[in-house]
Formats: sequence, structure tokens, C-alpha cells
Amino acid sequence: VQLQASGGGLVQAGGSLRLSCSASGRTFSSYFMGWFRQAPGKEREFVAAISWSVGTKYHADSGKGRFTISRDNAKTTVYLQMNSLKPEDTAVYYCAAGEVRNYRRMYEYDYWGQGTLVTVSS
Repeated sequence: VQLQASGGGLVQAGGSLRLSCSASGRTFSSYFMGWFRQAPGKEREFVAAISWSVGTKYHADSGKGRFTISRDNAKTTVYLQMNSLKPEDTAVYYCAAGEVRNYRRMYEYDYWGQGTLVTVSS
């Protein structure tokens, strides 16, 4: 299984970015796909998750109303649309996949992408 994250970059506060996570190597119908982020000196934290089969979406409070996770089954790609970005959103963003019971727990995910850096300037 391979996860390839992309779409990070430098953006001013209030701007938008769309992260992509391309998945390959197996079928993901029973999987959750998640986005996590890790800021310098901080622990990795949950951002959003989506059930691949049903499409149910979950978002952390930090991103509610600003971040939206979605998927494209045909492209086996998961997206994270981030709007109204704030300097505190600066982090390396990771996508992950796994047959999880608790989508917020990073340790339940089996596969991880390499991370993409998002920097939000004030």
C-alpha cells in the first residue's frame, strides 16, 4: 500500500489550500482514510477522517467549518480542503489509511503517507 500526499505550500492567513492523498496497492472499501498534522514541537493530532465505503466524514473541532475531507473513489484519492487558514494550522500534514475502530487514534492506522508541509504566514 502506498499513500502519496501532496498540495502543501506557503499561504497567507485567510487563504486556502487543497491537500490530496493518492492511495494505491489494495482496495480500500473497508478502510478509513484520515488526515493528521504535526506542528513543530507538538504531537501529531487528528484533523479529519472519512469512511471509504460509506463516505461518512469526521472533522476535528480545530478545523470544523474551515476544513472539509472528501474522496474520489474512481481516483482512489482523498482530499482535505482547507479554507480560512490560520498561522496555527502550520504543520506537516499526513494522510493515513487503516481498518480502524477509532478514527481519531493515529496508532490504529496501518499505512501513512510521507507528509506535506503547510505553512501559514500571518
